[in-house]
Amino acid sequence: MKKSQSCKDKSGEDGVYLMKQLMGVINLDGEQDLLRELTYFRCGASVPFAGRYRLIDFVLSNMVNERIHDVAVFTRQKYRSLMDHLGTGKPWELDRKRGGLFILPPDWHDPTDLSQGELQHFHNNRDFFLRGSAEHVLITGSQFICNINYKEVFNQHLSTNSDVTIIYHNTRKMEPEFHSEQKLEFNKGGRLERITTDVSNPNLYMKMYIIRKDVLLKLVDYCIARNNQHLLLDGVLANLSKLKVSCYAYEGYLAVINSIDSYYKHSMSILDKSVYKKLFLNRNPIYTKIKDEPPTHFSKEAIVHQSIIANGCLIEGTVENSILFRGVHVHKDAVIRNSIVMQRCDIHQGTILENMILDKDILLSPKRTFIGAKEQPYIIAKRKVI
Repeated sequence: MKKSQSCKDKSGEDGVYLMKQLMGVINLDGEQDLLRELTYFRCGASVPFAGRYRLIDFVLSNMVNERIHDVAVFTRQKYRSLMDHLGTGKPWELDRKRGGLFILPPDWHDPTDLSQGELQHFHNNRDFFLRGSAEHVLITGSQFICNINYKEVFNQHLSTNSDVTIIYHNTRKMEPEFHSEQKLEFNKGGRLERITTDVSNPNLYMKMYIIRKDVLLKLVDYCIARNNQHLLLDGVLANLSKLKVSCYAYEGYLAVINSIDSYYKHSMSILDKSVYKKLFLNRNPIYTKIKDEPPTHFSKEAIVHQSIIANGCLIEGTVENSILFRGVHVHKDAVIRNSIVMQRCDIHQGTILENMILDKDILLSPKRTFIGAKEQPYIIAKRKVI
């Protein structure tokens, strides 16, 4: 296996040249729609988060912030909302004549194709890898929310001359959403031995890894020949003795969104200024689809406390400890507490919301009361009229 190219360019722009050697894949194929009503009509990656973003915005922004400019999105179902959100990739500066953003749904019709699972995407989109000049591929999901420096990970990957570098987070506290997630198990020498779901294991696998492109293509063929379905589990882990696999420990802010409970908990935690700063103000910005909306208008009767209010809202009632997305109208004497209200919802006069999640375009008539439990918020699916 040939060594990676030098990461220094004649122009001296080391970082720019370095990251041109890395292309990105956001693989949504293995992500289940676990957010109940919020994923009735959309895939998990396009679920709204933090007032104006979608879950996919975080990993995509992390990539472009480190100058990764060839990014493919592998998706299998309910991707209309995702395609509408990503568009040409302009908000992330991925609308390019060469390279840029590639949304690759399962539109392939090869009758001789024997691939299964996520390997169908790698096999049928082989041209994406062959046409790109990068020698390494960063593969991620969308459910791990963080603001990570992929350049540091790639530097370690190159300096150790690794075939694969797997990213993990050493958890200080085993949160409920971590229990079902995969963990890395190391031997006494510190080398990766296996991936488990052991609840007591603190080494949380973040569904992110960097792999040499030539190794990736060989492992895809290896797995397909054996009727396997997963590149990492069936390809990389089955060849640990033949590959040089290293691991990178990420130490920053991390939220895992794999249930309604975790979605609600991490959404509400952003109302804490210290948490907000860790995610949005610690390093590079997070980008999202641009929507030109007027500033939010607060009437003289409005009362707002410890909340995130996106632009385009009209607030005439009370909002406490809540997150309101764009274009929400809170009428006079309406009260919203400990709730998440998504785009263009209309909360009429005298209606009370507490511990609620409202999807987009919901109209609540006057003098209604909706109260969920903090441990299990009540959800109203999009476009309901109540």
